[in-house]
Amino acid sequence: MKFKVKNLQGEETGNLVASDYVWAAKPNESLLHQIVVSLQANKRRGTQDTQTRAEVTYSTRKIRSQKGTGSARLGSRRSPNMVGGGVAHGPHPRSYRQRIPKKMKRLALRISLSDKVRSKNLIVIDSLDIDKPDVSKFKNIRHKLGITGSTLIITENTNENIVKSVNGLFGVEVLHASLINSLETSSRRNIVITRPAVEKIDSIWSDLKD
Repeated sequence: MKFKVKNLQGEETGNLVASDYVWAAKPNESLLHQIVVSLQANKRRGTQDTQTRAEVTYSTRKIRSQKGTGSARLGSRRSPNMVGGGVAHGPHPRSYRQRIPKKMKRLALRISLSDKVRSKNLIVIDSLDIDKPDVSKFKNIRHKLGITGSTLIITENTNENIVKSVNGLFGVEVLHASLINSLETSSRRNIVITRPAVEKIDSIWSDLKD
């Protein structure tokens, strides 16, 4: 796989040869969907809760007479049928975690990256060095690279100046090359990645061949 490398002005500066194993994987939408759903489920905290009729605080006094009123036999304000009563079949704290096999997780990442390459939504830049946080500079970079829509920026190491710069931009996120997954890469329309980050991803995932 050969990538065209651009500078921050949008000009081509050379080529980069990358691993076909990582960047040219065969499409598999069903597997990618399965892993993305599992990763989304694993991010859920599962802390939502509702009160049952046994947990609602109300008087236990009988509301009205059992007979003679012509109305339903209501014995408690805690009933789910009453305003302020307990919730029937409501959510309670639980774990949504799903087990993801390592081989499937790795394959899904390679499929996601390869899909971006095939759709021409992946741009390789030579470097991304910023001395201080600057939102306007990032806006200018996106314009010169011709990027529109949500964007994931993948760097070879953590740079606080880059992170702080994109915090003011909607739909833009920065991620370390060793922390990417199929959920992050597939949920953004574009991927901007530095040359060292591509080399780092190759060194990590090419060595983990099935």
